[in-house]
Amino acid sequence: MSSVDAAPARRDGPWRARLLAACEVLLCSSLPTQVVAQYAIVAAGVQPWMSPGVPTLRFLALAQLADAGLLIGLMVWITRLHRDDPRTLWLGTRPWLRECRLGILLVPVVFALVAGALVVLAFIAPGLHNIEQNPFEPLLSTPVRSGIMVVVVIIAGGVREELQRAFLLQRFERHLGGAGVGVVVLSLAFGAGHYLQGWDAAVATGLVGGFWALIYLRRRSVVAPMVSHAVFDVLEVLRATLGPIAP
Repeated sequence: MSSVDAAPARRDGPWRARLLAACEVLLCSSLPTQVVAQYAIVAAGVQPWMSPGVPTLRFLALAQLADAGLLIGLMVWITRLHRDDPRTLWLGTRPWLRECRLGILLVPVVFALVAGALVVLAFIAPGLHNIEQNPFEPLLSTPVRSGIMVVVVIIAGGVREELQRAFLLQRFERHLGGAGVGVVVLSLAFGAGHYLQGWDAAVATGLVGGFWALIYLRRRSVVAPMVSHAVFDVLEVLRATLGPIAP
């Protein structure tokens, strides 16, 4: 039995194990690594803001990619400190090509979840639609800039966030109340992290995050949610890029 499969049996550890798991969740929440990455990039002379609330594309790309590298390295280090195998945690034993195909098949489901959530929220809580235009759309003014954003959303979105979700779920599963608690907490945090795109988008994003978390827990592989996440984000970039010129 792998270390990940054995996780639920070790869920109720002593208080020191729970405290350590909570510290690991905070350390790998992206907040510490993003602070380090952003401070270093600004110190290097990169202009952070294009306008109030809208970062420059150079700053956004460098900060997100640097955070991805720092965070993934940190999670690998912590996983090995626990004598666990990062490959087992993230890839499991399922054939990765089959998982890739599943991830692509899940993309329409993700779009349906987002669209359905936005329609329901528009009906029951229209006040949550507080942002008319995605604040990141001004960054997509040329094909080259959109291409840079595609790279960013694949690495910092699809790859980093799904590796992070699996890592954090393991902490909840072993020591912090179980997988169900982890799905709820991480989905709320994932949605809140997208509040700049509007509170309705934050709610929809949180639901999708919960969906990807459940897929990981069912498959014990990040490949399907990673592919689904990356393709969804890329299509959103393309939609935002082509939207203004569509008939």
